[in-house]
Amino acid sequence: MAHFKTLDGCRIEYTLHTARQANSEKSVPCLALIHSLAMDGTMWDGVVRELADEANVLTYDCRGHGKSDKPAGPYTVEQFADDLAELFHHIEWTSAAVAGCSMGGCVTQAFAGLHPARATALGLIDTTAWYGAEAPAQWRERAENVRKKGFDGAIDFQTTRWFGDKFRAENPAIVQASAEVFMANEIEAYASTCAMLGAADVRHMLAGFKMPVAVIVGEEDYATPVAMAQQMKDAIAGATLTVLPAARHLTPIESPDRIARELRDLFQRMDSLLIAKELLRRRVTP
Repeated sequence: MAHFKTLDGCRIEYTLHTARQANSEKSVPCLALIHSLAMDGTMWDGVVRELADEANVLTYDCRGHGKSDKPAGPYTVEQFADDLAELFHHIEWTSAAVAGCSMGGCVTQAFAGLHPARATALGLIDTTAWYGAEAPAQWRERAENVRKKGFDGAIDFQTTRWFGDKFRAENPAIVQASAEVFMANEIEAYASTCAMLGAADVRHMLAGFKMPVAVIVGEEDYATPVAMAQQMKDAIAGATLTVLPAARHLTPIESPDRIARELRDLFQRMDSLLIAKELLRRRVTP
């Protein structure tokens, strides 16, 4: 892992996975992946392995998470989006496709709204643009429960929310590794992020998205259910919606092969758009 510091002094840990692309004549896409609440960049390990030959992939720990600094709140999704823009500048990426899961999906939408020229395509995975009118109280309650019971008191609720019954039974090591990441969080940083998600509302940004957008959700996701995914899809011109059968809330861990397949399709749509723009440019150039 490497690190950099944001303009407000927050140290962000990141990893840049360079594509093992043998054909140097072919353009290699750049992809930034944003993790979910109380996880870290390692939640994308399976997806990174799937795309190892095809894309340059950036994973990182958001502020308040993993090995990154955990400054006092309040936090906002716009602040998290600006952190990613600064990270792009640090690694000298002009733009990239950006995909996020759950919290990461909220940040992805904020990033595209605030920095549209930097986002060539979006993957919105198991996420929403707005958790609803009751969300501030609900997220405060979740944070208070952790304050009272600790992270270990919430882990059974979390794992059943994250993964389907069959996956949990067949993959205990993966479930345990995810649980350990969750339980390593710091309570106040977690509480600040819960408050951030309760307040998050990026619905006003969606109509302005002009890049290809793929909305992806687990069929059994009851944290950000299919109805929320459908609302995002309906609000974004040209967006696609894919429902992954028998999957729940952390599909990048539960179904990395299916998420990688959807991201490959997104790369193809991104390439098609670039080709169309170039043809139009040539047509209008004297």
